Amino acid sequence: MCPGCAVRHRQHKGGSERPGERTLSGDLQRPTRIDVTRRMPGSASSSCLGPWPKDVGVIAMELYFPSQYVDQAELERFDGVAAGKYTVGLGQVRMGFCSDREDINSLCLTVVQRLMERSGLSYDCIGRLEVGTETIVDKSKSVKTVLMQLFEDSGNTDVEGIDTTNACYGGTAALFNAVNWVESSSWDGRYALVVAGDIAVYATGSARPTGGAGAVAMLVGPNAPLAFERGLRGTHMQHAYDFYKPDMVSEYPVVDGKLSIQCYLSALDRCYAVYRNKIHAQWQRDGSDKLFSLEDFGFLVFHSPYCKLVQKSLARLMLNDFLNHPSPDTETGHFAGLDSFRGVKPEETYFDRDVEKAFMAASAQLFQRKTAPSLLLSSQNGNMYTPSVYGCLASLIAQHTASQLAGQRIGLFSYGSGFAATLFSLRVSQDHTPDSGLDKLVSSLKDLRLRLDSRTKVSPSDFSESMKLREETHHLANYVPRSPVDHLFPGTWYLTRVDDKHRREYARRPLDDELPAEPDLVRSGAASEHVPSPLKKMPRIPAAPAGPGAPSSN
Repeated sequence: MCPGCAVRHRQHKGGSERPGERTLSGDLQRPTRIDVTRRMPGSASSSCLGPWPKDVGVIAMELYFPSQYVDQAELERFDGVAAGKYTVGLGQVRMGFCSDREDINSLCLTVVQRLMERSGLSYDCIGRLEVGTETIVDKSKSVKTVLMQLFEDSGNTDVEGIDTTNACYGGTAALFNAVNWVESSSWDGRYALVVAGDIAVYATGSARPTGGAGAVAMLVGPNAPLAFERGLRGTHMQHAYDFYKPDMVSEYPVVDGKLSIQCYLSALDRCYAVYRNKIHAQWQRDGSDKLFSLEDFGFLVFHSPYCKLVQKSLARLMLNDFLNHPSPDTETGHFAGLDSFRGVKPEETYFDRDVEKAFMAASAQLFQRKTAPSLLLSSQNGNMYTPSVYGCLASLIAQHTASQLAGQRIGLFSYGSGFAATLFSLRVSQDHTPDSGLDKLVSSLKDLRLRLDSRTKVSPSDFSESMKLREETHHLANYVPRSPVDHLFPGTWYLTRVDDKHRREYARRPLDDELPAEPDLVRSGAASEHVPSPLKKMPRIPAAPAGPGAPSSN
């Protein structure tokens, strides 16, 4: 139990339990006891600063994706391209998209509140909140500060962390920051919350079917069912203009497609080499001279711009294993028939079709076993940018039992254009008993396919009109969104208006489907207030004070 939750428990229950002796809903346990007497909720004593926290990692996960999608086969026909160009060539089946009712703030509000409600946590149990995103609606104000409105009722304002941006890598940087905080002398005993969210949209053309949208929230702390393996990160960072967004009034990126693929694959090569060297060093210290290979990962998930690139990436790692092996067996096993490629140079093979075809065939069984299950959300929803690799992780978990995952090493490759990349690994807890942390994490994600199947299909023409509306209005002030909200999932936050000073207001669709989806508005001068339903209080984010007298901190 975190300090804030201990105080909250005493206040509401009048109990005499000592802090740390009870557990939160979802088996989220306080790792150390701390005395919160005469301290503000959420504060911690120096007793937190004891032994290094054990098994720091991901305790809980939550996903959000739009409630509407366009079918990629129908989009092929609408765009007049060859059948299979999107569905086979890219490996995409459906693509989720947002109307003008949703923006990056609403996506993150939704996924954070959903995680907090489903885990049973109080907001005063969070000591750090990090956001990774490249979807920018304000060049100064962070998404994290918008999310702090969810914390107001708890009275918790002592929350470190802020936004991190570098293309699709920001979520990983945010996660690393959170893990490092828990493992540092700055940690106060509370949980960290990491949010990765984006809306991926492209101008009309060949890149548009690689879009998508969504958000992932992850609760980080010790004794986690998905623990980071210390010292096992391989990172590569380099300058390139492969994908970037220099136009401040457009959501659309500038993309050099061929260069972007080359950067992705070269980063994968370098990260894998660094990771391999680090794990070899660990093994040598333990007295082992074993050669690391793909077989040492139970599962592998990748940042997924589109599913076909992920399949090529696993084949790429097999190529690395083949070239790194001092004497590979080319007669039997995975490397059978690959002897003619023994002398190739990796940097000359990024677009070598013969190499690609041979190693994709050789790695096909490994792909089906270790990676294919991770592509459920990616194939059905598209590229979510920063949450992409974590959506793949959630998909993997959702399609396995706790016993199948227990004890496995999961490799994750995160890539962000510009470019930044890391290959790292999580070790799954051995404890898969009922009500264990792993069992609860797996159970919480089992509804993923059902949620995907409950979305509304939209025609390609309506999708195109929705993209046009976003293009024309996403930067406007004094704007009221035009799209309906009745198709949104219950519990979804959505944009109600942007005032004349570009300040954004949001409301939440009720969790009860029978309640009105849209709150009434009471207007008084330049300000407005959302009126909750008389049947059930509707959470809301009110308008900021308007007028020249409004305070400024900058």
